Order: sequence, then structure tokens, then C-alpha cells
Amino acid sequence: MGMVYSFFLCLSSLFSSNEQEPKGPEPRYYEIQIHQAEPGRLKYLQNRYRQFAIPLYRKHNIQVEGFWSPVDPKDERIVSVLSYYSQASWLRSTKDFLRDPKWKKGIEDSESVGRLEARSDKSFMRLTDFSAAKFPRNGTKGRVFELRTYYATPGKLPNLLDRFRNHTRKLFEKYGMTNLWYWTVVDAYPAQETLIYMLSHPSQEAGLKAFTDFRNDPEWIKVRKDSEDKAGGSLTVKVESLYLKPLDFSPIK
Repeated sequence: MGMVYSFFLCLSSLFSSNEQEPKGPEPRYYEIQIHQAEPGRLKYLQNRYRQFAIPLYRKHNIQVEGFWSPVDPKDERIVSVLSYYSQASWLRSTKDFLRDPKWKKGIEDSESVGRLEARSDKSFMRLTDFSAAKFPRNGTKGRVFELRTYYATPGKLPNLLDRFRNHTRKLFEKYGMTNLWYWTVVDAYPAQETLIYMLSHPSQEAGLKAFTDFRNDPEWIKVRKDSEDKAGGSLTVKVESLYLKPLDFSPIK
């Protein structure tokens, strides 16, 4: 994992360690991490985060928003969302976390059975202006989360955001979906025109039905057509969906 972060840690020298954190309750810089476990070792990787990472995140001022694994038991990944007050805060906190002797020992101890992680991917994000400010952190028992990623047609991310801002979220609520975070990807090279967001549903079955009903809604059909006519074509080139269940140590459930 140290190699994954090495480039970013080198950047930490560009920021002063005396930087003052912005005032206000909400961090403004988000990181989504997707960890692929080695085959058959997902439970060990989960335990590494449960036992070692969570306490150290608090120590190093890293806010944990949530930890999930896919609903599909064959999908051996962990999805986590962390947040910080700024990019500089991320650099400083990540550097301190990775250098912490307890984390290094945690990796060593957890890998007594062998290497746990095959790869790790991440994106850095900022909240949109229409992201939910408050939402239920503890919902109905058994609820699932849906991580959706929209790759915008080049030059049309503003149109896509406008459609979500003025129409899509309201229609989601109409069909029983709970709007959570909405982010755009930042600090990516090359730049990415990407919208990432998260919903919750009573169950995967309920989520799938809600989206079927949503897509057949006459209002949505009109909104989609009008927005694409105005933009001169489809607003997205690809959409991905991943159903998730919260892990026992996730702050949001």
C-alpha cells in the first residue's frame, strides 16, 4: 500500500504543517478507496481495517464516512469513503498514518496468512452543491447502499449536474430512494468528468424495482429527452452501479 501513496506523500512537502483547518463541521475533500482482496482473503483484509486502521484514522484526523463490501459474495472488495478538510489535510494525515509504527505492525501481523490485498484504487472528490447536507446514518435494518458512477460525455458534465440538481434527485425520492452523497472527481490526471453518488434502499430488490419504475416515469422520460436535446446528445457515455452492504465497523449503516 505504501507504493500506492508514495507519489502523493512526496507532495506533502509543498504544504505547510502549520496550515489552519477551515472552520465548520463538514470536511470538504473526500477520498473513495476500493480495495481488491486476494482470493479467499477478504475477511482478513476486513479485519485489518477493523482492528488497526479505524483507531489510527481517528488518531490522524481522518474522518471515516463508511466501509462496505459488495452484496455479491463473489465480489471480494472493500469500498471505503474517507474525508478531510482540504487536500493539504489529506496529504498530512495520510503521510502520518502510513508512517505510524502501529499501522506498519498491523500490516505485518495481518499478513501472517499471506498477502491480503491484490490492488487498491482511489478517487478524490468534492461534494456537489446539491448533495444532501444531512441524512440518516442509521437506517432501517438490512438496508443496502448503491454506489453509482456516471462518466459524462466530454463537455457535458455541467448539463448532467444540472439535471440531477433540478430533476433526478426529486424523482429518486418519489420512488423511495434515499439520496446520500453526490460528488465530482477532482485532482485526477487527466481530468475526469465524472459524477459519483450514493443512494440507500431497503433492499437490493427494492432498489432494482425503484430504478425500473423511475426509468418508466413519464416525467423522467420528458426530462431526459429535453436535457439531451438541449445538450445535443446523451449526457453520459457509461454508468456503473454497485450494491453494497455496510461492514460492522462502518459509521453509516
